[in-house]
Amino acid sequence: MRIVPVASGKGGVGKSLVAANLGVAFAQAGQRVVLADLDLGASNLHLVLGHQSPQTGIGTFLNDLKSDFNRVIVDTDVRGLRFIPGDTEIPGTANLRASQLKALVRRLLALKTETDILILDLGAGTHQSILDFFLLSGQGIVVSAPVVTAVLNAYVFLKNTVFRLMFTVFGKGTAARAYLEQIRKEGAGPQKLYIPRMLPEVKKIDPASYGKFMDHIGRLHPRLIMNMVDEPRDADVAMKIRRSCEEYLDLKIEHLGVIYRDAMQDTALQSRLPITLYKPQSILSQAIYRIADKILDSEEDQFTLDDKEIDESFQEAGLEAEIDFDSKMEYVEDLLHSGALTQGDLVETVKSQQFEISKLKKENNFLKLKLSSAMSQGFTP
Repeated sequence: MRIVPVASGKGGVGKSLVAANLGVAFAQAGQRVVLADLDLGASNLHLVLGHQSPQTGIGTFLNDLKSDFNRVIVDTDVRGLRFIPGDTEIPGTANLRASQLKALVRRLLALKTETDILILDLGAGTHQSILDFFLLSGQGIVVSAPVVTAVLNAYVFLKNTVFRLMFTVFGKGTAARAYLEQIRKEGAGPQKLYIPRMLPEVKKIDPASYGKFMDHIGRLHPRLIMNMVDEPRDADVAMKIRRSCEEYLDLKIEHLGVIYRDAMQDTALQSRLPITLYKPQSILSQAIYRIADKILDSEEDQFTLDDKEIDESFQEAGLEAEIDFDSKMEYVEDLLHSGALTQGDLVETVKSQQFEISKLKKENNFLKLKLSSAMSQGFTP
């Protein structure tokens, strides 16, 4: 069973949209898919799928760990796609106890006999349980958007993932764990938290833990999707995440591709259908299908890529961004010529985009001030 965790460092970047529509695309390709809403405390994946508010969900199981887990798994209208709803009604589901986390993971892994792909729609942020779910696979997906906050939080998520892996691998009582705890207590500056500078020290003081960590990190192969793109140059923002991961975390990431912002998604949501079902020929849907094909074509146990393959994934994403933008412009022209889109509609769209740009500029200036202040106080990347 291939496990595909879908995460984001920041909410509002379309993570659930990606997870739901990938589920549809995989099922249409003949895969037996289970889509689990693990955004506990803020579950809304059923809305993207067009389901009514679920009567039972993961929260129901968490309140009775001995209950039948199968009763929270429901069929969807898409052949081959099953759904595990989350739960926003039961307090405390966002903060799992260790016993709850272990029981849930055990039940999810037990689905392998009847499931080809398990998609985990994770909550935003870096809560410990979110990181643990992400680390169930070496090929988790991080969804970001071409805005400063989303890019920064995508990097922070991956950073916390690596450090969570460290604390998991470095057992209590080992010299490596003591070293990490000491760094944390001292409030170490940026240089001490560079993974490439930490690992030689770990290797020197605790060779066994070092070897164990290198074995685990060698199987960590995160993938990036840049969502809500408006123009080709937005795709270049992904390079910032790549450079930060390689410089500070010694971590290589693969670029699965870009997804353009599409107002049709709002219409699909109102119609209670995933956009891959509502309008499969849309630019957004075609991007989802393209990403799904890349995942299916990749080896399930291919955890490492060489530099050439990483470069090619980013180059391919840039090319796809150019092609999709041309298709998007042709689509707008067709709408104008057919009368389906009036010049007034186009003017309103431009005004709306200008307003969004203005908001982003203000957000950018605010973040620059915060980063400047943080840097003066010993900011940790």
